[in-house]
Amino acid sequence: MSKVDFRRLVEDHWTALASQPATGERRLRVTQLPIMTDQGPMAAAVDHEGHRHLLVPIDSHRKIRSGLDGPVLQLRKRPLEDEETYQTFADLACLRKDLNDLFTRLCVDVLSTVERLPGNPVKALYRVLDRWKSLFQAQAPTLGPEQLLGLFAELLVLSELLQRDPSAHRLWLGPRGHRHDFSTGTVAIEVKAGADGKGRKPRIHGLAQLEVPVDGLLNLAWFSLNRVTAPDAGTGFIDLVEQVLHSCDDEGAVIGLLAEAGYSPLEEDRYRDVRFAVAEEKWFHVGLGFPGLTSSALAAAGLPVSVEDVEYTVDLSGDSPFALAQDDVPHVLDRIIRESA
Repeated sequence: MSKVDFRRLVEDHWTALASQPATGERRLRVTQLPIMTDQGPMAAAVDHEGHRHLLVPIDSHRKIRSGLDGPVLQLRKRPLEDEETYQTFADLACLRKDLNDLFTRLCVDVLSTVERLPGNPVKALYRVLDRWKSLFQAQAPTLGPEQLLGLFAELLVLSELLQRDPSAHRLWLGPRGHRHDFSTGTVAIEVKAGADGKGRKPRIHGLAQLEVPVDGLLNLAWFSLNRVTAPDAGTGFIDLVEQVLHSCDDEGAVIGLLAEAGYSPLEEDRYRDVRFAVAEEKWFHVGLGFPGLTSSALAAAGLPVSVEDVEYTVDLSGDSPFALAQDDVPHVLDRIIRESA
C-alpha cells in the first residue's frame, strides 16, 4: 500500500469516528485498520475531546517507552476491551488539533513501517518516532580515532550480550557516564581497546573504573584492533551498529545511547568506510593481583583520597595478570545476563 493510500485510509477512519457521538470521558471510539501484525490489527481511535489516536497492538507484558507525554504527542500503554476481545495497545495520540495534518504524516510513516515489520510493530513505531526526532537534533562532532576504537569494542560486547537477551542494552551504562561500561550493580564489565602493535596498555580514567562492585565481580575486556580498508576484511563500523539495532528490542533506546557515545545514525556516511579487524581479544578478572589504582586500595594503604581527575595506563602485555581462557568468556557474558534478570 502506498503512503497516499495509507493517508486516505487513516483519515477516512478518523473522520468516520469523529462523526459518531462522544461517549464517556475515559472511552475511545475505535476502529480496526486493515494492517495486520503478529499481535493483532492496527487501529485508529478518537477520544471524547476529538483528539486522534493510532493504536499499535502489543503483548500485555510489554513495557512502553516513557518520556513522550505531551503537550503535543503522548504515548502510553492502554488496554481496551469490548464484548468479544481484550487487547493491549501502545497508544500514540496527538493532543493539538491544529497539528492533525502533521500527525497524519507521522502515522502514515508508522503504518508503512509496520507493514514491513509486522513481527514487531512497537519496534517499528519507535523507529519512526526516533527518525522524526532526529530531524531536530544538531550534528555531533566527528568521533576521533581513540573514540572509534573504544565504541567499536563496546559494540562488540553489546552485540554478544544482545544475542543472549534483546534487552541487554539496558546494561550498557558507559555512554551515560557510569564508572563501568556494562553493569548490573553487582556484576560489571569494563571494555578497553587499542590499536594493534601498540601493546596491551589500556588507559584508565579515574579511581573508580577498576573498583570492583561491593560483593560483586568485575571483568576487563581488551581488544586490539586493526583499521582495515578492504571491503571484505574485518567488520564495518556501520555494519556493527546495524547488527546491534537489529538484535535489540528497543532501537530508540540504543540510538539514544549511541548519541550519548557521540554517534548518530544520521551521520553514517561519515563512517561508511571505517572497518576494524580484531587482532586480539583478552578478558581479565579484576581482583587481587590486578594492577590499578582505586579509592579503596588507597584507603587500605592509609593514604588520604583527596585527588581528582586521575588517569593512568595499565600494562597488561606480560604474563601477569593471567587472561581468562577463551572458553570462560561466554560464562562471563552469561553471568551478567543472569544477574540482570
